[in-house]
Amino acid sequence: MRPSTRLIHTPHTPCPVARTVNPPVQRGSTVLFDSHADFLRAGRGEYPGITYGTDRLPQQRALEEALQDLEKAALTRVFPSGISAISETLMAFVQAGDHVLVCDNAYGPTTRFCHEVLGKFGVRCDAVPPDVGADIVRYLLPETRLVFLESPGSITFEIQDIPAVTAEARRRGIVTVLDNTWATPLFLDPFELGVDVIIQSVTKYICGHSDLLMGSVSVNADHAQTLAGFYACREIYASPEDCALALRGLKTLDVRMRAHQASALSVASGLAGHPLVDTVLHPALPSHPQHDRWKRDFRGSSGLFAITLKKEYPDDVLGRFLDSL
Repeated sequence: MRPSTRLIHTPHTPCPVARTVNPPVQRGSTVLFDSHADFLRAGRGEYPGITYGTDRLPQQRALEEALQDLEKAALTRVFPSGISAISETLMAFVQAGDHVLVCDNAYGPTTRFCHEVLGKFGVRCDAVPPDVGADIVRYLLPETRLVFLESPGSITFEIQDIPAVTAEARRRGIVTVLDNTWATPLFLDPFELGVDVIIQSVTKYICGHSDLLMGSVSVNADHAQTLAGFYACREIYASPEDCALALRGLKTLDVRMRAHQASALSVASGLAGHPLVDTVLHPALPSHPQHDRWKRDFRGSSGLFAITLKKEYPDDVLGRFLDSL
């Protein structure tokens, strides 16, 4: 064998894997089969192992299994960003001619995707009030196929009446999706409230270290086939390195969330009496308009809340405040 040929024929003997606490990072695109028979089985969809690098390498599978267990889901898949998890979910469950309702306080890119992308493909998207509940029926159309919730919502932190919305949707066969990034699986169980699909921006609390982008989608048993089939067609891949980092972050999620909760409540309570502050928007405070809903459905609160300043203070006061942080 010539040296140039020998260089590309590196050993393919499987190496023994040490039983490390965390799964090692494995990279790869092309996969070797042990036999021609295995190759043919893969072509028929009967091969139980990995057939290509986008076929969820070990780190991705480990992360999905961990999130699936935490969410109490029938199936979980991870995506390379939070908005990719949101957009892929919307595309998986709706088609041309369908109608989608989105809470008015949803993450900005979610609303933008609905109007600017889904609209191009014949999907109509309308907003519902940020504190919507059983009154969701006023906005439902015969062609409504999906309701997208985010509770509490971005920026303004209204809490939707999730059980009331899901009850009305389920009677009509409408899929309900909830962005649960704020509470994480530790502080809210959306499936217990009737939600069909749960989205997490893993980028935020689950990762916890601001060094990766990722999203996850978890579904109940009724919708596992839809998610699995759409994911298999799209193969929107999360890198092994990012999955390993997310697994690392997941291990400390509980201790971090409880610290976030304590510190945010302390700061929010202090700001409530500050002379510059008009309103503190934190669902765990009794002053919040939907505090009773939060208390009923949630087990805790995270580190994100908002404030509004009194009108007599100009923007430069806000600028100085932010610059001082």
